[in-house]
Amino acid sequence: MPVHLSARTAAAVALLKESPETLDGFLKLSQIFESTTLDAHSRETVILTVAHRNQCHLCVDMHDAKMAALGPAPEPERLDAVRAFTLQVLASSGAVSDADLAAFEKAGYTRRNALEVVLGVGAYTLSTFANRLTRAA
Repeated sequence: MPVHLSARTAAAVALLKESPETLDGFLKLSQIFESTTLDAHSRETVILTVAHRNQCHLCVDMHDAKMAALGPAPEPERLDAVRAFTLQVLASSGAVSDADLAAFEKAGYTRRNALEVVLGVGAYTLSTFANRLTRAA
């Protein structure tokens, strides 16, 4: 299925092509993140949390639209848990407390999911930083 990019997204990708390695790295990481065991709503919540925190307006707009297209989350409280956990991962550079990890697991997530959140944080930190550096955001 071909990917159709908005003009704004296409312009951001064009700016990243200045460094083909950076663009390729992000595309590979985001593709791997999409294949994780996190459900689509949770993945989008991780992305939006990173995008909001890093003030990447391009990513916020794009992923707000993706989240809306998914429809209502079956368990919105789980998304609150993944959002809070993602913020803790960011704030602690991954050194989340046992209590934070336990709260994440209590919401129905696994340790594998916790590592997948870290993958998403890495992929979308790369994207948001690059977008801000190139003024695409």
